[in-house]
Amino acid sequence: MRAFAGVAAALAIVLACLVNPGTVVAQVKPGDFITPENAYKVKDLVGPGLYWRVRHGMTMKIVPTGTIEWPPPYKDATEKYSSQVRLTPDRQSLEGYVAGLPFPFIDANDPEVAVKLAWNVTFRPMWTDDLDARFFGCHSVYVTPGRANSRIVYASEIGHYRTYNEIGRTEVEPLPIDPDFKKTGRMFLTAMYPLLAPEDQYGGGIIRYRYADPRRGDDTWIWNPGVRRVRRVNEAQLGSAIGPDTFDPDDYAGFDAKNENYHWKLLGERRMLGSLHVAQVPAPACPTDGGASLCPAEWELRRVYILQATPNRSRVPEELYSRHVIYVDAESYAVLGQDLYNRSGELFMSTAYWLTYRDRPVPDARVAIYPFKRLFDVDTSSLDVQTGYATFCAMPAPKAPERECWYINMGAVDRAMFTVRAMVAAAP
Repeated sequence: MRAFAGVAAALAIVLACLVNPGTVVAQVKPGDFITPENAYKVKDLVGPGLYWRVRHGMTMKIVPTGTIEWPPPYKDATEKYSSQVRLTPDRQSLEGYVAGLPFPFIDANDPEVAVKLAWNVTFRPMWTDDLDARFFGCHSVYVTPGRANSRIVYASEIGHYRTYNEIGRTEVEPLPIDPDFKKTGRMFLTAMYPLLAPEDQYGGGIIRYRYADPRRGDDTWIWNPGVRRVRRVNEAQLGSAIGPDTFDPDDYAGFDAKNENYHWKLLGERRMLGSLHVAQVPAPACPTDGGASLCPAEWELRRVYILQATPNRSRVPEELYSRHVIYVDAESYAVLGQDLYNRSGELFMSTAYWLTYRDRPVPDARVAIYPFKRLFDVDTSSLDVQTGYATFCAMPAPKAPERECWYINMGAVDRAMFTVRAMVAAAP
């Protein structure tokens, strides 16, 4: 009976393919090497932006699917606090959140599933308390298929990218909520300063505050030491590049825009390729697309949520994009990439993220060593698919003076580092 059922199922698949050949999905297996010549194999396993990259020179090494475990303190916090988390009556914000994953049990039939997934991405387990990413570098090039190097149009080096979370803390005191949250309402603080290159921007930086109040936009300041001026930035401007590179501040670490400013929709859940176990760190830029991405790198089949974020024009009328399509790993809630569409509905920008999962960011680490494995961003790239102009960032940069780069939940930062005064003082 069991054998008959297997034959019947196989026959049903064959008949379905004969009736509708377009439903056949190309598959890959460990050991496959994907190049522009056989890019068709991954067409249905990646988003259109990533597929554009493969067709224009990026390569992939297909490896077996690995597992990602949450850090034990984060897992404990999820078990302790998640049962009390609810969406607010307007179905946009959270109430009762303390720490851990807000919604560990996801039901695709839940009418609020998309916004719940969005909040899971916001409070994903990659870092929960504080972060200091040091000495990473970026360069901007035009994609040149088949060439090892393109002319670098713009290059930058960043001294520090820092984050301090006031809620959701799981490893470093104060736990689980900083008392400052009750006074300021700030969920988290981010800062990127000082810029070390290019020379004409040396010492510059940006600071950003995110508030729990859904009606309050982010406070953001940019420091330009060349003109000795601090400038406030409108929240809508954070969704577009603020310099000669292609990265939006909203995309520095996945999807960083304020959730309440968007309408959310789950487009699907399916097996797709993600890069979560990069072996070589630091890793060189891609030799076959002019240095616009990381390749060859390890890619594996993952269970992925495909989320769509459409701007609420009453909140962000100047938003550059008509929609964001975000690819989220269902096990770790890491953002694997994004496709961003212009107001005409055309694919405009593509971001991609390469990660590694280990107990230290680089093999020879001496300080940034953890008692359990965790995810680290290795490289990231933002690409304008209409012009082929791309920015590629290596974390750490191959020639960084200090290669450990990622200090996560180690108490390496404090709130005093997230002030305009501190940013200005760090400039020469």
